[in-house]
Amino acid sequence: MPRGELLPRDRHLTYWNERDHPVPHFHAVQAGRRALVSIDGVVLAGEIDARALIRVTKWAGLHRDELLTNWELAQDRKPIRPVTPLP
Repeated sequence: MPRGELLPRDRHLTYWNERDHPVPHFHAVQAGRRALVSIDGVVLAGEIDARALIRVTKWAGLHRDELLTNWELAQDRKPIRPVTPLP
């Protein structure tokens, strides 16, 4: 499974079987908590801490085009490209 580092303590995950999920999204993991977050920053399932969600939403907004490209690649079962983490 491809994994991209998002923030020092947070990360996003993109799985190969994304055909089961019609909304472009990524999986955010923070301190053992998980959430499916749409590329537009909406929590679709699960939950992460409010501060982490703000950071994830900011990051997703900055990298929207890259995330959409990775979504397309994942849909085609191709390797995703690294996405730059927040400084």
